[in-house]
Amino acid sequence: MNKIKLWLSAFRLRTLPLSVSGIIVGGFLAFYNGLFDLIVFILAILTTISLQILSNLANDYGDGLKGTDNDDRIGPERAIQSGLITPVEMFRAIRINILFVIVLVISTVFMAFGIKRIGYAALFLGLGGLAVYAAIKYTVGKSAYGYRSLGDLMVFIFFGLLSVMGSYVLFAHRIDHVTILPACAIGLLSVAVLNLNNMRDMESDQASNKITLALKLGWEKAKAYHLFLVIGAMVLTAIWGVLYYTSPFNLIFLIAFIPLIRHLLFMRKADQPGLLDSQLKVVALSTFLLAFLLGLGHIYNAI
Repeated sequence: MNKIKLWLSAFRLRTLPLSVSGIIVGGFLAFYNGLFDLIVFILAILTTISLQILSNLANDYGDGLKGTDNDDRIGPERAIQSGLITPVEMFRAIRINILFVIVLVISTVFMAFGIKRIGYAALFLGLGGLAVYAAIKYTVGKSAYGYRSLGDLMVFIFFGLLSVMGSYVLFAHRIDHVTILPACAIGLLSVAVLNLNNMRDMESDQASNKITLALKLGWEKAKAYHLFLVIGAMVLTAIWGVLYYTSPFNLIFLIAFIPLIRHLLFMRKADQPGLLDSQLKVVALSTFLLAFLLGLGHIYNAI
């Protein structure tokens, strides 16, 4: 039982709501246009969760081997760092998880496109392979992009653009302009979560030569960058709400702005990394809430 709890901790379950936020938005928008498929939606959610767990395990493995996860690090103790899971066990878990991802990606693509839309199927199989590569290479290997200040860009692409717009294409088999602003908003908030994580870990990252964008910017500029990400996401969502307004219920997503505004007020006063760990959950869950309410408000007239 203790081993199960240990592995569940390594999976970092608190990151999963954020990872599926884009899929939820894409699914709701497809539902509004009469294109929703429950099986495809469930498979897309499972695929995303599996990819997030793969990323978390690979992150633990890569940072553990490089010594980035050490006693000086702020935040929850990682699996390899604790010594309770060995690098060999973690590597085995990563390989098993990759097999799950492959099966789920193939199943999702087949259910979404069948054998008639071979072009879309090939594209999404390629994107699935790229997602696996990106999940692993964030911290694993000598050329890990998370150590070269590229994590923010990759998170914006995969958690924002591809998550929202890509999931919509699974249902609609086309790109729709209605997905662009939500994709950018979810992407910005996802980057904000990563930036918080990197601001929290600035000291240990610097000692381990993990050069994140937050570390490059320094504390004050990283904080300003963070405010830009969150405010930018809120502005884009508000613009989307106005452009696609049909009833007051469309604006129910404004409820999610409340915890985000409180977070912004907190960040203005924050002056040390140790204060930021609790805010990771706040922004991640606020993003999930925003995604759900944005989609729910949009389909109000279609129900």
